[in-house]
Amino acid sequence: MNSLKKARLQRKGWAVGDTAEFLKLNLQEAQFVELKLALAAGVRQLRERRGITQGALAEQLGSSQSRVAKMEAADRSVTVDLMVRSLLAIGATPGEIAKLIRRVGTRRAA
Repeated sequence: MNSLKKARLQRKGWAVGDTAEFLKLNLQEAQFVELKLALAAGVRQLRERRGITQGALAEQLGSSQSRVAKMEAADRSVTVDLMVRSLLAIGATPGEIAKLIRRVGTRRAA
């Protein structure tokens, strides 16, 4: 959010902050959430790019389509382990997975 908009909202009595502040997350918790969001987005983007359906990915993983949908939504019940295994099953290289993770640190530092 740009600083002018933030100042205008604050003058009108709105509390302005980010998700981590709203949820009262410490730095590590916020970074973990960002990591899961990045991996979830990576699963969806790569799956779609490769033309794989959620059902086909689920079958490959020995899971269900609804579980893949939850994974792509970064549902809290989905483990990072399953996300990484899914990325590998789709054909992501360790380097591509590392790029997804590195983007979290880059966004946070900006």
